[in-house]
Amino acid sequence: MSADAVVLREAITRARTGLVDREVVAEVVVLCAVAGEHLLVIGAPGTAKSEAVRRTADQIGGRYFEYLLGRFTEPSEIFGPVDLRRLREGMVEFETAGMLPEAEVAFLDEVFLGSTAVLNTLLGILNERVFRRGSTLLSCPLRVCVGAANSLPDDPALAAFADRFLARVFVTAVPDARLDELLEVGWSAGSRPSDPTGSLLPALDRLSEAARGCDLKGVRGLMGTAIRRLRQAGVPLSDRRAVRSQRLVAAAAALDGRTAATADDLWVLPLIAPTLDAQASAREVLSDLVAQARNASLVYAAEEFARGQQARAGRLVEAGRRLLDELGTGPLTHDDRLRVEATLREIDAGFVLADAPPALQDMRTLLVAAIQS
Repeated sequence: MSADAVVLREAITRARTGLVDREVVAEVVVLCAVAGEHLLVIGAPGTAKSEAVRRTADQIGGRYFEYLLGRFTEPSEIFGPVDLRRLREGMVEFETAGMLPEAEVAFLDEVFLGSTAVLNTLLGILNERVFRRGSTLLSCPLRVCVGAANSLPDDPALAAFADRFLARVFVTAVPDARLDELLEVGWSAGSRPSDPTGSLLPALDRLSEAARGCDLKGVRGLMGTAIRRLRQAGVPLSDRRAVRSQRLVAAAAALDGRTAATADDLWVLPLIAPTLDAQASAREVLSDLVAQARNASLVYAAEEFARGQQARAGRLVEAGRRLLDELGTGPLTHDDRLRVEATLREIDAGFVLADAPPALQDMRTLLVAAIQS
């Protein structure tokens, strides 16, 4: 795995720390940043959408812009006010310092509540990475914009705008099985993982360049098969979404440290299905194509969208490694023992030990040793 992929994998691990059932959001933000695409997160209020994005943005570094849109949000609140000095000279230009046009990572909450003026200007930034308003013409350094909303819009005009967000992640309340973990983390809310030394944007940009040069020839036929299956299953996919899905496949390969994409990377395709039901259908119709999928950097997302044994094993190895790092070398407390036992139960429930991947077998041995020490 390349040094840049390792750096981003470590950043993703830090971003996931303290997130409960929102690890997928953090990972897909990075996937989209490498792919040069945008992400839409849909979920009810209070489901930690913004927290997951902020933690990931903290780790990526660079200039960050966040705003909660409303019906009466003025374009100047997003793109910057008129430059009064230039206006006195007869030129309508805008001061964009600290605003969205100069951001490298952006988060727009309640994105569909923006006015027509806001959304029309935003389209140029999302599509072309260019800000045009008055006499101002600015090339935008935006790597990824994350939009969030409580639900998908019914208005066809807004649906067309939503189509500019290639990837979709739908979040619901934390399941009962993880409520104890949520309560523990929530009690210590406010503590975030330490920021990395300097911005990781150079590493991210190098991975983006590697993704653009990724060899897709070996997997393009499988992608064609997958897209046809999705359309036959009633998943609405425009030609634009089908073509741009290749960027997610290439980014997944780059984050896994490879220069050529394989069937292991097709787990990203359900992300482009536009609705929750469509994503469920996509997982089902692509199950045989992505059964062996995995990703060393995006372990939770690969498991969520592939639902395969390899991806699940990768996630359990990662979870075990993180747990052992947290436990250290001292004696286990009662709560620590319960956490180790829970991980062991999940391993044993999902795998026949003799058939489990070697890395998972080794992790199980380490966890048993931790219990017995």
